[in-house]
Amino acid sequence: MDKIVIYADHRENGTRIPDLLKNKSDSKISVDVIQKQLGVADFLLSERVAVERKTVEDFLQSIVDGRLFKQASNLKRSYKKPLLIIEGEDDIFSSRNIHPNAICGAMASISIDSCIPIIWTKNQKETANFLYTIAKREQTELEKSVRIREKIRLLTKNQRQEYIVSGLPKISTVLARRLLEYFKTPENIFKASEEELVKVDGIGKDRAKIIRKSLTRKYQKNILD
Repeated sequence: MDKIVIYADHRENGTRIPDLLKNKSDSKISVDVIQKQLGVADFLLSERVAVERKTVEDFLQSIVDGRLFKQASNLKRSYKKPLLIIEGEDDIFSSRNIHPNAICGAMASISIDSCIPIIWTKNQKETANFLYTIAKREQTELEKSVRIREKIRLLTKNQRQEYIVSGLPKISTVLARRLLEYFKTPENIFKASEEELVKVDGIGKDRAKIIRKSLTRKYQKNILD
């Protein structure tokens, strides 16, 4: 009997997906779903395939708060074949008061700049079917093992700098590259004034103000927010 191992982030315990995956076990293949806290991704399907799963609502919210691009960057650096699943039947362009251009831009950045394919599913059952099919192909047909990468793989000096700058609030990997191209070094970015920051395409006054506030705020011990 072949055995498929799928790692699922502990937050997926609140969904039906782990049980749906376990129910894929039969006389020929057993599916073992291991739930634990994952630093990167929601599901690990092989040593190279990791999946970030988002409902339509979570996808839109992650655009607003900037999580999407940081998660995509971490996913891309850690695994050779990252995937993004967007789950739900809601109309992505009318579910929130977000301009369609911003949504299209985010999807273009993920699929083109980060080279992460986007898979659309209607519900959790369809998501589980995709996860199972990919894991089965990876582990039984291509004989790829599955393991967790605890640390992000930073391959180049440029990527290290992009990672540092993308840690700033409201800064995606794309914006980090623009800042680095303009200011040349992370140090110059950190020293730049609001007036200098807004000269970079995509860095408006509000974003520049948030960046400066984060860089100049005095660190306070035992403050969680």
